[in-house]
Amino acid sequence: MERKFNKQPKVKIRKGDTVRVIAGDDKSTKDRVRQGRVLEVFPEKNRAIVEGINMVTKHQKPSAGKPEGGIKKTEAAVHISNLVLIDPSTGQPTRVGRKLNSEGKLQRYAKKSGAFINESK
Repeated sequence: MERKFNKQPKVKIRKGDTVRVIAGDDKSTKDRVRQGRVLEVFPEKNRAIVEGINMVTKHQKPSAGKPEGGIKKTEAAVHISNLVLIDPSTGQPTRVGRKLNSEGKLQRYAKKSGAFINESK
């Protein structure tokens, strides 16, 4: 008999974080830094929507609710492996770890600087 688990995968990037794109069409280079704020995270799909990144065009047909149709630009989801968190204290890309803070609560921290990442909700 097969066991079933309801556990969601652990995602190190959360809503409100500032991230940089490290792979894909919107990849950051030395002369062009592509970064933005995370608007939404989908942990079950390992994807996130980042403000101003991976813009796609959607053709919208005019309807009774929206009589003005046309072409709209919206953000599409990006795979989390293509994003790296920007350390809020230094502004540099960093990996993320989890450790206990002074109150004994598990909290995310930037591995480069060692500073805790404040939860913004």
